[in-house]
Amino acid sequence: MAAAFHFELCDLPRDEARALRSKVRNFLNDVSAGWTIADRARSWTAFDRDFSRQVGRHGWIGMTWPANYGGHERSALERYVVLEEMLAAGAPVAAHWIADRQSGPLILRVGTDEQKREFLPRIARGELAFCIGLSEPDSGSDLASLRSKATRISGGWRLDGAKIWTTNAHQSDFMIGLFRTAPASETARHIGLSQFLIDLKSSGIEIRPIADLTGESHFNEVRFDAVFVPDSMMVGREGDGWAQVNAELAFERSGPDRYLSAYPLVPPMLDAIGKTGFEAQAARDVGRLVARLATLRAMSISVAGMLQAGATPLQEAALIKDLGVDLEQDTPRLVEDLVGLPPAFDDPGGLAAATAYVTQVAPTFSLRGGTREIMRGLTARGLGLR
Repeated sequence: MAAAFHFELCDLPRDEARALRSKVRNFLNDVSAGWTIADRARSWTAFDRDFSRQVGRHGWIGMTWPANYGGHERSALERYVVLEEMLAAGAPVAAHWIADRQSGPLILRVGTDEQKREFLPRIARGELAFCIGLSEPDSGSDLASLRSKATRISGGWRLDGAKIWTTNAHQSDFMIGLFRTAPASETARHIGLSQFLIDLKSSGIEIRPIADLTGESHFNEVRFDAVFVPDSMMVGREGDGWAQVNAELAFERSGPDRYLSAYPLVPPMLDAIGKTGFEAQAARDVGRLVARLATLRAMSISVAGMLQAGATPLQEAALIKDLGVDLEQDTPRLVEDLVGLPPAFDDPGGLAAATAYVTQVAPTFSLRGGTREIMRGLTARGLGLR
């Protein structure tokens, strides 16, 4: 039986990675003087346009894109170095993260020349924030069942329906949304789906932030009531949305953001343990944590290498997300057990407050990018079990 999953070992380019890592660390050291542990724990949800513009000026957004579209023509593995340094430092990346990771690569792959000239340079400069419109009320992550529809009208399309769990829609400039442009059949629910670039300032769009356990709102419900989108804003070919979205999700599910979300808790945890000495149980638990991180990193770099080669490793990416979420959700408990520090907000900016924040948002880790059930369905399919 052929192996269901392929994770060929892949190394980061040694000399280029070392020099690039040094530059990124120097930049982050300069800008992070005022960041508390709790600030760093908010890394990928912290929306800071000024920070994103600084990252853009350094050439660290759109790193792999062609220079004529504002990119910097570097490798996916060099980009990986920047991503893991940003997340390990707890940098506020939310204003450019989705556009750099998914929206820009999708436009580059299937967008028109007009779309590439219009959007990619502005994304690379850190000027545009994007969100992704996939999940829907009553459909969850079962994309094939989505009901939001696009109806052809003179000059373009009329959008009606709703998206939910849309990260940072209330702060973004554009959404790339998946809509039904033709009816599905009983045996082929995936047909008739298309993607559109949607200006979130368009008439007929209502964005409703959804408060989470922290009281903050990163997810949103976005409602569309007769929203007009011109023909020129369809992304890719009509009816190809399902294949395009699946290729896009390989980028979303395999990067270091799928196992480093809780990492900013780890260095201060080790510092706290170090002050009292590592007992045998603590050493074993920290060893297991390091082993899990190292394994996920090797798997994630392997997928980055496949993406660099033009492959679409959907099942490998799903496995990384599933295992990475387990680690991220375990980390706050590990801090409490090893440091003896219960999560609490009465220590503003400190490790207890950071742990309390991650404890409250951790349930969402298994929602973003597709639920755990979806990931395990993909894994089962890879094993030939469904």
